[in-house]
Order: sequence, then structure tokens, then C-alpha cells
Amino acid sequence: MNSFINSFGALTGIKVLDLSRVLAGPFCTQILGDLGADVIKVERPNVGDDTRHWGPPFTQDGTAAYFTCTNRNKRDITVNLKSEEGREIILKLATQSDILIENYKTGELANLGLDYQTLVTHNPRLIYCSITGFGQTGPRASEAGYDFLIQAMGGLMSITGNQNENDGGMKVGVAVTDLFTGLWATVAILAALQARTVTGFGQYIDLALFDCQLSMLANVASNWFMSGNSPKRYGNAHPNLVPYQTFNAKDGAFALAVGNDKQFQLLCQSLGHGEIALRFPNNKTRVENREDCVSSLQEIFSQMTQEEIISLCQQLEIPAGPINTVDKAFQDKQATARNMVVELTNNIGEKISTTASPLNLSQTPITYRFAPPQLGEHTKIVLQELGYSLEKIKEFVEQKVI
Repeated sequence: MNSFINSFGALTGIKVLDLSRVLAGPFCTQILGDLGADVIKVERPNVGDDTRHWGPPFTQDGTAAYFTCTNRNKRDITVNLKSEEGREIILKLATQSDILIENYKTGELANLGLDYQTLVTHNPRLIYCSITGFGQTGPRASEAGYDFLIQAMGGLMSITGNQNENDGGMKVGVAVTDLFTGLWATVAILAALQARTVTGFGQYIDLALFDCQLSMLANVASNWFMSGNSPKRYGNAHPNLVPYQTFNAKDGAFALAVGNDKQFQLLCQSLGHGEIALRFPNNKTRVENREDCVSSLQEIFSQMTQEEIISLCQQLEIPAGPINTVDKAFQDKQATARNMVVELTNNIGEKISTTASPLNLSQTPITYRFAPPQLGEHTKIVLQELGYSLEKIKEFVEQKVI
């Protein structure tokens, strides 16, 4: 293996100016930082990112655990964008950056002279990614959008939760719409970087949480396109596969994911009930007779332990497993073997654990260089890199610019 290549991240040398807050944008910039980019996160003086206050629990310096989930591998500065001097700092940073990511309300940065059309005149190679609830165009462009709202408006809540049609649906337990959007932003940015190697120019990226949520409806959306029937909730079951859901063993629930007819036949035969496989010979039959098929299996499983069922399925190479709590998920032998927890030490000596990156690159591996930063931790050094003297930086502090 080439040790020279191995010592660098895939995005080493790329500079990212992170003007985003909360989750979607910071998730994207953390991925870029994990890949080796130099990410400078800009926060409001004295206040910072909203998620610094979304607790408890809190770190020793009073930062909410929420903030730590998407802000490692970043250098942190505070800048008052309402001041002329603050905007000048951002302009200088943008001129030196490859990528800028922001999630201000539509038009807000334009009012400050920090929109794409302005900054591209100073840096034609700049890739400028805007993340909003509904995008830069359309009748809802000016409306604010948070993950919970978009899960509701984007169809996700209507297909999530139990099968009681009168309860209004249920949000997913983590802010998946924000995370979807952060991933789409990363894809778009990497594509724009590649395009820049050909054209020599950056470009503008307009991403909306609403659009991203619609795109992630996947097979559920396709079912509606083809059938014209509005998708309904199936709880822990699957609209297109049976059995593909949770069942109850005599000592607790487990998950079973039968993906094809051969697996179903093997399962029934191994349970000593080949007649069930004969009654439901293919997935079409099982979907059409869902309740009958599921109840037949549930009757058998209720007489067995989770361990017996899961062990049998593993022998048959049929996906099945326990319904782990979060602590048990991270303690699973697979999570341990894959090093899915990373511990970093912040500048006051506190060890901060975060979920490791799932990206495994053989030549340019992920690196963990910075713990989630304290508010404004790197302001002085970043401003010095921009050419500001210590006297000017002191003046900025006195004028409440930083």
C-alpha cells in the first residue's frame, strides 16, 4: 500500500466554509471533514449553533450532546454577520474556500451580500450549497422547514407507526429527513468538485428538505405511482414482502426479514410446518393473504424462544435478529469489530464519544483530528491565517465582531 497516499484523506487540501446550523448542513460538513477537508464552522458570538443548547445531557463545558453528533473534525470561529467587519471576514474566507454550505432562510444571506451571485464574483471556483426547507423556488420557498414538519408534509409520517389509521402517523425516532438531506448535499458537492476539475468553475446547489424527503419514499412512492392507491401504514411490516416484520417469541420480540420464496420454504420446513409453505407458495400469495400467513407463523413462534428462532434462521441464512436498544446496538460484537464508536478529547481534557464514520476507504481512510469544538475555539488562529493582526483581533472582540 502506498503509505504517502494512505497518510492523507480523500479531501485533503479542500477548504469548507460551514455557515450551517442544527443537523442537515453540519452532518454534511462533518462527512467532508472526516474525509480530510479543512472545515471552518462559523457560529454566532456568545450563542452559537442552536443545538449547543438542546439538552440535557451536556458536556462538562455546557455543550449539549446533540451538538457533538455532527461537529467533529471542524475548526470553530464566531463571527457577527450583522457587522460590516464580520461580513468582510466571511468574504475573505469564502474567497479562499472551495465549498460553502449554508442553511439560512431563502434570501437572508443575499440581504447581507453573502449570496452565491455576490461571492462567485470573488471566487469563480466556489461551490455554494444552500439547504432550506422547501428550496429557492416554488410557492413555499419562504416558509421555514424543520425535520419534524417535513416528515409530516413529505409523506413519511403517514406510513410510519402502527396500523391505527386515526392516530395521525408517527415520526421516525431520529431526524432522518435532515440526515437524508445532509447525505444528498454531500453527493452533490462531490459531484460539483469533480465537474470543477473539467470546467474550472464551481456552481450553485439548491437543496430542499422537502424534495429530499420525497425522493426517499422510494418503493412506497412507486407503489402509489403504479396503483393509484395512497400507501398505508403497516407498523413493523412491509408493504411488498411477507413475512418481513417483527414477531413475538415466548420471551420477547424479534425481527424477521424473509426476502424470497426459497427462504420462506426453508423456514417453514425447518419449523416442521411445510404445509404453510404449500399454502403460501410465493410472495404474491403471502402479500394477498398477509394476516393468515403472519398469524400461522406467530402461533409457532410463540412456543419458541428468541434464541431458538434466531439461531435457526442464522443456520438457514435467513435474516433475523433481536430488537436492540441503542446501548445494546453499540455493544453488539459487530459494532465493536467495526470500530463504530470513536472517542476524542476536547481542549479541556474531556473525552467525547461519537458514532464513527461508516466509510472505509483503503487508500485514504477516515481520520479523526478534532473533537467537537468549543464555541469560537479557533477564532484567533483562523483570523491570523487570514492576515489579521493580534491588535485587530482584539479590536474585533471589543467591537463585538467576533
